[in-house]
Amino acid sequence: MPPAPQRLKRRAEFLRVAAAGRKAARPGLVLQARARGDEGPARLGFTVTKKVGNAIVRNRTRRRLKEAARLALRDGAPRGVDLVLIGREGTRDRPFAALVEDLRQALSQVGAAQ
Repeated sequence: MPPAPQRLKRRAEFLRVAAAGRKAARPGLVLQARARGDEGPARLGFTVTKKVGNAIVRNRTRRRLKEAARLALRDGAPRGVDLVLIGREGTRDRPFAALVEDLRQALSQVGAAQ
């Protein structure tokens, strides 16, 4: 069984992905990906800006992104890559199946799909 993805938590890690990574925008989310150059498990970070709504709305949006990532990456996350999923206003109201498909397409676009 492949190792579970780890989490990005520090601001510097998010900024490193944003500065040196590839980006794919979809109606439900924005994905940033950066290859680390090692064979460690993928690391995931989730962020939702205050433009999306209050804390309750942002947390709900983040939970939807986490579940979409869990489903999209359950067959094995790419190795040696940092991924940042950014919630948009459309993330909250987008049908969940479409959100998962948005993530799969974004992973293919940045070259991080398995």
